[in-house]
Amino acid sequence: MPNKDHQALDAFVKGNPEPLKELYSRRDDVIIANPFGPPAMGWEMAAATMERAATDYRDGEATGFERISEYATAALGYIIEIERFRSKVGGGDKLVPLALRVTTIFRREQGAWRIILRHAAPITSARPAESITGVEEG
Repeated sequence: MPNKDHQALDAFVKGNPEPLKELYSRRDDVIIANPFGPPAMGWEMAAATMERAATDYRDGEATGFERISEYATAALGYIIEIERFRSKVGGGDKLVPLALRVTTIFRREQGAWRIILRHAAPITSARPAESITGVEEG
């Protein structure tokens, strides 16, 4: 499976969603689930989600990828990684380091690997069970 997605992330954190969009399937079952909102299904919604998310980043760069797991058959494959990058986020004017836990599923379509699911979350270390409730103790 290609590392074009790593190059696409580098462009994405500079505010350019186009290289990442180019890697996606155009089929109705494509899904993107990013830290900015609920999952988006179908090419039109996935593309709009990527475009909107890219506006939250500027002047960034990918700084590293930690491959956790990967597997592929002739038709499907996945990678699980920690993606590390730095970028200006939202209205911020400082480059900040960021890390995302990412699962990407690829499907072979017309001889090329295409992303059919990308799920990214900022959880990269152990957390207490209470952290998922959204309720603070005290």
